[in-house]
Amino acid sequence: MATTPAGTARVHRTPGAAELSEFFAPQRTPTTALPEPEPFLRNITRGVLEVLAGVREVDQLARWLTEDAYRKLVTRSNLAARARSARGVPARRPVRTILSVHHSSPVDGVVESVVIVQGPARTRAVALRLEGMDGRWRTTSLALL
Repeated sequence: MATTPAGTARVHRTPGAAELSEFFAPQRTPTTALPEPEPFLRNITRGVLEVLAGVREVDQLARWLTEDAYRKLVTRSNLAARARSARGVPARRPVRTILSVHHSSPVDGVVESVVIVQGPARTRAVALRLEGMDGRWRTTSLALL
């Protein structure tokens, strides 16, 4: 505790745990400070399909996924690996073509999209939600339909 010239006590305030966690928590980023989302949507979709095919490690995508999306992708890739093992099918690089990318922004710093992917057997959709965090896009939700 320090004293001021008038003789009154001055209390030094240290930041509380709540203030520190807010400071170190992911910071929202406005859309204007982020790159165009379409190249990111195409790349993250390719990465997710490669993870599910067993030719890419989920850890390689961790930087671009939130914790919840990462855990769900790990679970889904483990199930896919178990299914391949049960059938005796080796992991192969997927041959897929991205037909189209549709995205919209419901609020600033958020993009919701559907990526249409054509494979050898069927056409699928990958639904993604991106949020701007710490100056880059991060996938907060993802579903392979």
